[in-house]
Amino acid sequence: MIGAEALIRWQDPERGLVSPRLFVPVAEECGLIVPIGRWVLREACRQTQAWLDAGLQAVPVAVNISVLEFRHKDFLAGIALILKETGLAPSYLELELTEGILMQDAETSTTLLQALKAIGLRLAIDDFGTGYSSLSYLKRFPIDTLKIDQSFVRDIASDPGDGTIVAAVIGMGHNLKLRVIAEGVETQAQLDFLLARQCDEGQGFLCSHPLSAEDFERLLLAGKAVFPQQSARLITG
Repeated sequence: MIGAEALIRWQDPERGLVSPRLFVPVAEECGLIVPIGRWVLREACRQTQAWLDAGLQAVPVAVNISVLEFRHKDFLAGIALILKETGLAPSYLELELTEGILMQDAETSTTLLQALKAIGLRLAIDDFGTGYSSLSYLKRFPIDTLKIDQSFVRDIASDPGDGTIVAAVIGMGHNLKLRVIAEGVETQAQLDFLLARQCDEGQGFLCSHPLSAEDFERLLLAGKAVFPQQSARLITG
């Protein structure tokens, strides 16, 4: 296990756990996504630092960033403040942004990404392949990771088209000196396909279903990879 991704759920007293697919679009429409996103970032950093302080083998945590957060005037300063308040080293935090967010204003995105890299953060393009991106900008963005969208991974073992796309993205990512993560890995056949094509990391239910902080801590305490018989290049999601 080499990483984790912070996920948010809404614990409603009547409906129970509500999927972010239901409430995040509403939060974006009314502007609440900015304070929510700031809270998620702070909690992810606070929790990771707490594990480190406890002597656990904590792993870097990835946090998704919405377009409203990324374009907010205080975004960069807010991240710097959170890192200072929590004491977390920037190398333990990875920000995930979609192609659509970055390409809305590619020149401004490049400048902001460079400032984030200067802090020491890791940067990833999430859901790669589902949006429009110019390859000329892709090579200019100072990113570390491409995350292949799960819609391409789902049928890679049975659909030649999806398999070809995934293999091509892996090859392109490696040629650009980027880490490549496949999202939505749920079967051994998918994992075998990815390992055979030297995909760097896999993320999905085959590694682990979403866990509470307490349950994830038990994995850290165990100090074992989710797949001890495989390469340790795996990430829980």
